[in-house]
Parts: sequence; structure tokens; C-alpha cells
Amino acid sequence: MSAARVARVLIDSPLPQLDRLFDYAVPPALAGEVSPGVRVKVPLRSAGRVVDAYVVEVDEEPDVGERPLSDIDAVVSPVPVLPESLYTLARRAADRAAGSAADILRLVIPKRMVRAEKAWLAAEPAEASVIPPDALAAALATLGAFPGLQAALSEGGRLAVDAPPHPISTPVGDVGAWADLLAAAAVSTLATGRSAVLVVPDHRDQAQLERALASRVDGAAVVRDDARQSGPARYAGFLRMLASTPCIVVGNRSAVYAPVHRVGLVAVWDDGDPLLAEPLSPGVHARDAALIRQELDGCALLFAGHTRTTDVERLVQLGFVREIPAARRSSPRVVLSATQDAEGRGVRIPSSAFRAAREALAEGPVLVQVARPGYAPVLVCAECRRPSRCRHCEGPLHAAGVGAVPECSWCARAARAWTCVHCGADKVRLASSGSERTAEELGRAFPGVRIVISDGRHTVEGVPATPALVIATRGAEPPADGGYRAVVLLDGERMLLSDDLRIGEAALRWWSNAAALAAPGAPVHLVGVTGAVARALATWSQAAYARGELAARAPLRMPPAVRVASVEGDAPCVETAIATLREAVPALDDDSVLGPAPRADGAVRALVRFDYRSGADVAESLRSSVVAAALRARRGRGRAPASAGTPPTLRVRVDLPDLDL
Repeated sequence: MSAARVARVLIDSPLPQLDRLFDYAVPPALAGEVSPGVRVKVPLRSAGRVVDAYVVEVDEEPDVGERPLSDIDAVVSPVPVLPESLYTLARRAADRAAGSAADILRLVIPKRMVRAEKAWLAAEPAEASVIPPDALAAALATLGAFPGLQAALSEGGRLAVDAPPHPISTPVGDVGAWADLLAAAAVSTLATGRSAVLVVPDHRDQAQLERALASRVDGAAVVRDDARQSGPARYAGFLRMLASTPCIVVGNRSAVYAPVHRVGLVAVWDDGDPLLAEPLSPGVHARDAALIRQELDGCALLFAGHTRTTDVERLVQLGFVREIPAARRSSPRVVLSATQDAEGRGVRIPSSAFRAAREALAEGPVLVQVARPGYAPVLVCAECRRPSRCRHCEGPLHAAGVGAVPECSWCARAARAWTCVHCGADKVRLASSGSERTAEELGRAFPGVRIVISDGRHTVEGVPATPALVIATRGAEPPADGGYRAVVLLDGERMLLSDDLRIGEAALRWWSNAAALAAPGAPVHLVGVTGAVARALATWSQAAYARGELAARAPLRMPPAVRVASVEGDAPCVETAIATLREAVPALDDDSVLGPAPRADGAVRALVRFDYRSGADVAESLRSSVVAAALRARRGRGRAPASAGTPPTLRVRVDLPDLDL
């Protein structure tokens, strides 16, 4: 019997039961086109339709006639968009998170754009970029501020670095010192003929990195990868990554999977930012994907930030990640301002911070950080002081301005003729100040000074070195040319009132990133906050704070001392999954499972705490339960083709990014 070619394909489907390789026969007409990595169309018998898939392997089988195989229907594109290394990485990351590899690849591989693909196929291969000697020397000098960093990068080490907290000037504009550091690491890697992948949370960080790289390397060597690009531009950038010519990839969380040639460095900036936690299934954090990639590819891995997350600190304490301190420690000039001072003045800003802002405005811009956007994010009853709620959906009410009719933050209904359900009063009181109300107050306190608002509704990319008051919400602070001449951090106590387990870490990160925007020697006033988190900012000892947090969570069995998985769905499905898990993982004790507890949508949720050494067994068991639940649900609905894309009834999320207390 003659041998036949068989292709093993991964079907692009959200259904968990299809998360495996399927065998299809390669018809003679497509024998020259089907190769590993290409996109194909294959028939799906159970759904009675043709679906997209990726060819993972092609093999010769002499006994293929003994089992009937469907033929591949068509080859979508001759370009191998799924290299073996990318599939292996996606498979490992998905298995760790009890998810599907296709869900990860859907985030990484852009949709095919025919024109961009034809242009790429017709173009000449990209030429290797030549690093100018002065640019390479400057990069090595930047890395030299951290003794041993350059050698560790060349050896493929796993490293943690606390970035310098100040802006610097480059030929193309001011950038944070952290951006200059990551750019230097990428340039030194590119000079050795290897690629670098730089992962940042948002477009502001990405713009700074691109400016830092522009003064060191040819723009053709830098590939942008983020969802803000147009479809053709993103697909063209993805095809550039597949080329054998090394490059530097700068992008958001999904860029950690960039299929570059000979990757030599993966750097993750500010891994505590929630934007690096993937919200879509299977929810693999960029930090975890980077760790898996380093293990598979043997490249260098660099975690850098103004603060240290407890996740990275755990790896440092285990010796898995090596901490490299700077030869010369630098820190902002942080001043802790008491709330009593502000209350004495009858305003939110203490006299010391007010005076520092007034003096700094004579030289340049001043940054004021607030907790929330809008005018009055929270309204309370004027009589009983209880939070005002919408009569339709019980959502919180807010005001868009002075005298404005209160509106619901959930359903957007106007609360006309509102009355309190507790005391019957018909008037509300402003209980908090957002960015717009703060701008109004400071505009009266500093007449004639330009006011700039930067929040979710007002996007500001940067401010000049002229006098201005910049009112920004946390995470939306625009960089200033030459740095801010003073920084005032308001609403610190309100930020710490959240019931999030990581609120201390998050607040320290917000404040540290804002303080790093100050010019060298400029004062940074933290208003109304005391305790360990305030001391960590004042002494610039974020790593010590992370160590303390990690030590406090270990006896409580809270992440990252342990891993936590969420199992959510119908009560019978959740109970069955937990029972199956207990049988599969005997190491789980009675305290390992919390719940199930009812949710607002009628479902129930259980939390499972487990040690890292049990991670593979827990993920495998939970994944099998998801598949079993999906199959049961499908049998209950019948075999109608319309049900092929219905999501499973059991939802699993491993390593929750946020855990409420």
C-alpha cells in the first residue's frame, strides 16, 4: 500500500473539545501547497461546515487507508504563519492556564490581508540593520550603570531590574530612563544578530520606547505590534517578524508571543500593570508567557519597573530570577504631607504641597494625580450621608458638573426628582472630587495658570516645559518635557480603600510611576497617607515592600504564595468539577477549595488554591471538566450546526489577576 500524506491541524474554534490536533488527508492537488504553519480550510463533520485551521505537522502514513480521513478542503495562504516555536509556546501557555491554544493564537496571528501579503511576498528580503558604533557604545554605557547586566543578558539569564526614576533627554525628545534602559538592552541584543521583544502595557509606554530606539537604530529594524494598528499594517508587521532577519518588536501584551527569528531578549516593563493581564480566555498574563518563552527558547528575560511585584519578588527569593541593582541608587525627593494640614486650610492640598506647586509653576509644569475622572464620581444623600443609588438598577449616581442632574454610572439614566430610600431626603451631596472638579478648584486657587486634564475622556500625550497644572488620573499622566517641576499625589487614602488583595502594590505602583515623571530634585508630595506603603515610596524601597507583602501572604495562602483558580458556572457543573479535581489531585486539602458561592448572574463560583508543584495536575483536571461540561451541553442542545460556536457552560480562570478580599 502506497504512503499518503497526512496533515495534523489545529482548528480555529472556541470550543474546548476541539483543542487538539486532527488528522486530515492531503489531496494530490494540494500536495505542493500544504506545509507546516499554513492556513487551511477543513471540513468539520460534527458541525457540517468548513472551518479555518492551521497545519502543525505533515507526515507520511503507509496505513492511512485503514482509517477514513477527510481531505483538506483548501489552502488559504502559502505563508507559514504558525512556526513550530509559536505553536509550542501557545500550547504550553494554554496548558498551564487550562485553556485552548487556538484562543492564544487568535490573539497573536492577525487576520490575513491579501494586499499586504502579496506586497510582502513580492518585496526583497529585509536587510540586517547595522548598529552605528556610537549608538552601540551609548547602549553599552547605559547598561553599564547596572554592573553585570550586559553579561547576564548575553548569557540568557532571567533578570529583575529597578529602573531609574527620572526622565532623560534624547535627540528625538525626552523619554523615561526606563525606556532608554530597555532600548539599550534591545540594541545590544540586535548587535549580536538576535531579535528582541519589548512588552509594555499601553501606547504611551510604547511611544516612549519607539523614541528611545529611534536615536539608536534604523527604523526598519523596529516592528510595532499592537491592536491600535490597522489590519494591513499589523499583518505586514507580523510577516516581518517571520523573516529570518533579526528585529526589535515593541508592543502590548500579545507581543510576548511575537514569532521573531533567533529571539535573544524578552523584556517586560511594569508587569504589575493590569493591562498586561489578558482578559480573554485563557487569560495568560504576559509575565507568565514570558517565563514560558524563556524556558523554551533559552533567551534572556528582563523584568523592569519602578516597583517590584510580589510575583517577581517570589521568583527572586527562589533564585529563579536574578536581581541586578544599579551601581548608583537614585530616587525622587518624596515628601509625606499630613491630612491635618489640608483640613486646617479647608482644602484638599496641604500648605507645604500648595507652596511647592506655586513655586514650581514659576519654572514649568506641575502634575496633580487624582483617583477618578469626571466631576463628582460619588454622590451621597445630603441628610443621612448614605450613597445615592439609581431607582432602576441600584447603580451609583454621579454628577457631571455643578447643578447637573445626577446620572447613574451603570444605566446612564438621569435621576430626576430623586429621593433617598433611607430618610426620604431629596438632595444629594458631592462626596468626592474627580479630575474635572479638581481642575475647577485648582483653577480658582491658581488664577491665570493653564489647566490640563488627562483622564480616560481627555487624552494628552505630553506637555511642554511651560507653566501648567496637569490634573491626571492614575495611569493617565502624560510625560512633560524636562520632567515635572513638582508632583502632588492626592486621594491616596481613597485609593487604598479598595478591597483588592493587591491594592497596596497597585497604589505604590501608581505613585512611583507618577513620581518618576518628576525632574531630578523636584519635590513629590504624597498627601494624607501613612503606613508601610507610604514609607516605601518615601524611602524608594519598593522591593522591600514586595518582600513584606509576600511574607504576609504566605501563611494566609494567598497569591502569589500559592496559585488560585476560579471555577464558575452552573452549580452542578462546578460541584462536579471540584469533585473530579479532588480525586485527580490528592494534595488538595479541605482548605484548598473556597465555595462555591453564588454570583450576581445566577451562577456559582469556587476558588481553588494550590501549590505551584500541583499546577499541571490542577490545570489538566479543570480542563477536562470544561470539555466534559461543553460536551454535555452540546448533547442537550442536539447536533445543530448553529451551536458550534456556543461557549462552554463551565468557565475556568487560572491565576486570577485580581482577588477581592
